[in-house]
Amino acid sequence: MCGIWALFGSDECLSVQCTCAMKIAHRGPDAFRFENVNGFTNCCFGFHRLAIVDQLYGMQPLRIKRFPYLWLCYNGEIYNHHRLKKHFEFDYQTKVDGEIILHLYDRFGSKKMASLLDGVFAFVLLDTANRKVVLGRDTYGVRPLFRMLTEDGFLAVCSEAKGLTQITHSMSNPVKITPFLPGHFEVFDLKLNGKVESVQLERFHCCTEEPKHAAYDNVENLGTGFALETVKSNIRILFENAVRKRLMAHRRIGCLLSGGLDSSLVAATLVKLAKEEQLQYPIQTFAIGAEDSPDIIAARKVAAHIGSEHHEVSFTPEEGIRALEEVIFHLECYDITTVRASVGMYLISKYVREKTDSVVIFSGEGSDELTQGYIYFHKAPSDKAGAEESVRLLKELYLFDGLRADRTTAAHGLELRVPFLDHRFTAYYLSLPEDLRTPKDGVEKHLLREAFNGLDLIPDEILWRRKEAFSDGMTSMKKSWYTSLQEHIESEVNDAKLEKAAALFPYNPPATKEAFYFRQIFEKLYPGRSEWTPHYWMPRWIKATDPSARTLSIYKPDKDQ
Repeated sequence: MCGIWALFGSDECLSVQCTCAMKIAHRGPDAFRFENVNGFTNCCFGFHRLAIVDQLYGMQPLRIKRFPYLWLCYNGEIYNHHRLKKHFEFDYQTKVDGEIILHLYDRFGSKKMASLLDGVFAFVLLDTANRKVVLGRDTYGVRPLFRMLTEDGFLAVCSEAKGLTQITHSMSNPVKITPFLPGHFEVFDLKLNGKVESVQLERFHCCTEEPKHAAYDNVENLGTGFALETVKSNIRILFENAVRKRLMAHRRIGCLLSGGLDSSLVAATLVKLAKEEQLQYPIQTFAIGAEDSPDIIAARKVAAHIGSEHHEVSFTPEEGIRALEEVIFHLECYDITTVRASVGMYLISKYVREKTDSVVIFSGEGSDELTQGYIYFHKAPSDKAGAEESVRLLKELYLFDGLRADRTTAAHGLELRVPFLDHRFTAYYLSLPEDLRTPKDGVEKHLLREAFNGLDLIPDEILWRRKEAFSDGMTSMKKSWYTSLQEHIESEVNDAKLEKAAALFPYNPPATKEAFYFRQIFEKLYPGRSEWTPHYWMPRWIKATDPSARTLSIYKPDKDQ
């Protein structure tokens, strides 16, 4: 996990450039480099490094003697770089996984290069020989990337939007800062006058497309057909491989553990593989919540079962309320459920950074979208509708849960890894018949649970533990985070303010006091940037003005039993 920043065609003064680049310093606390491109006026890179692989040669912009005309800044991990190097017989200069991007680009060009990469990444590549700039981002946008391109040919790129806001302030006609689309690459011509023009924007990966190149993955001999036992076996094989390939690190690995199905499967598999790979340290797991919260209790059971070095972080609603402005600053978002759910993840990441030596952090993000885990999927009108909604959620991950997971961990200089969003795993799961993937017998994620049933990987009570709303899972059995937050907001936003919400905020007008409260904070931090949240995350097939699961009639938290 790093922070990348680049300008092309800009005559901004050096002090403005450095100030903007430093706004994402939290993403890479180990080192910083700012570099102008020799012989190319108005082209520069900024890079904040979190050293995970190759401590010696990992600084960027990455350049190697074989391709002196290529400059690369990237944030991410390329899990199949060894296989690609061997398959194409590339001569490496470093041990940096991103070096493979330079070799693939030189031999195959932008599109095939991007399509061969198995990993999570956001990159900006400068080809001075052909006067090209190339941007690319992984299938689900696990790694963030923002860009702005003006009509007069000025391109700016950054891992977070906040690194570009001050640049636009100095322009006579400010332009939009937009997230770069996941699964796409874009090629720009760098004109002789230093200005930039977009000449090609294409998708190279779709979440439903199965990778086909031999060097993409190392999973062989999967079963064929859709017999249930074959499907279950394939899910286990692909998931375990998704975790295994993400062990690539020279820093200590840990795992967030809520005690829910997804994080428990990740943690258990991680501990199992760490033993097989003979890592020289125990896997640390981290849970946050009140002492009597359902998540803390469940996570404690899982940690004892799998034998992890477990840490519990105390959470109080008062602490959560105090953190809201910091959270919204890092999120660059005012979506209700994203903000509300980010608070716990932000605070636990702060603990991990300050109190432990774990730097690479695994989590269960992506499973709810992939495996139809949200409670409202029980109300899907058909198997087809459920399958389509699953794909829609995956395509929008970079706007909501993916954004939350990246920003709350990156805020504290941690690198997040999310095996449920492994491209090979997701492509296989989405290829299964629609009726196999729907909730069954009143249980969401039934197929995923069934695939691991009887293995004793995690306790049965956790394997079949129903979906818990974040607001209920993290806080006391007596009073949820959701309830405490509503009480605080009630004292801050009166009915008269809410009545004026549509006039005050015509774009995405807040419909609840909580939405209004978050929007006020956002507008103070990022005035005039409301388009960064294109719409609110809301459940489908159910009439609702609030995204919280606990507001739905079909939700039954553990504490009600």
